[in-house]
Amino acid sequence: MSESARMWMELTFNIAYLIVVWALVIAMIVRLPQVAAANKPVARLFIWAFALLAFGDTGHVGFRVLAFAQGDLNATVSLMGREVGLVGLGALSTAVTVTLFYVIMVMIWQRRFGKPYGWFGYFLFATAAVRFLLMIPAANQWNNVVPPQPWSLVRNLPLMVLGLGAAYLILRDARAAHDRTFTWIGICILISYAFYTPVILFVQRAPSVGMLMIPKTLAYVAIAVIAYANFFRPHTAQRPTPSQPTAA
Repeated sequence: MSESARMWMELTFNIAYLIVVWALVIAMIVRLPQVAAANKPVARLFIWAFALLAFGDTGHVGFRVLAFAQGDLNATVSLMGREVGLVGLGALSTAVTVTLFYVIMVMIWQRRFGKPYGWFGYFLFATAAVRFLLMIPAANQWNNVVPPQPWSLVRNLPLMVLGLGAAYLILRDARAAHDRTFTWIGICILISYAFYTPVILFVQRAPSVGMLMIPKTLAYVAIAVIAYANFFRPHTAQRPTPSQPTAA
């Protein structure tokens, strides 16, 4: 597949993804008043998680489209007197929001199952802080279209620990509570990392590996659909959380 064909396929998919995810976020906001009071804390966190994800990806895709429209993915804009690459700026925006997404997923786990964060939960929050610090040095080369190695791996390691740690907590307690909704959410997180890891490791040597971001992104869409179906749809909005006993 030519670079141009790959780019158009990627952009078409990303724009369709943004339409779907923003539609789900808006639908969640509209449906929120109908959610049972006991489920509203988790429902609100889902809204924040996917609104942030959509916002960051909008910047990522938007800047990429703008650069492509200018005929050069290395196109730059002047920001506070400094030339900044459009693609890199978009990558930075989504790097920030996806980190916050997983921070909120840990918060969702805590609210859903009523467990204390404990040392492991706070350790996961610390990995988010470490990732933000690792995103600051110039070695990140945010102006590059393709992230440099080994720094790309270095800054993504804390994100992998954060996301996989969130998946572990969710799956551990969802299976114990026979919570199918969160079992599937945990599985989707694992699927997303299964596709994302080769991109982190090999995209510099094999750019076509970047196409694995498509199934990785579909895993996020699946989480949003699962959350909407089980918290925001009218016939499911009154379902209690696992920590709440149902009437006999």
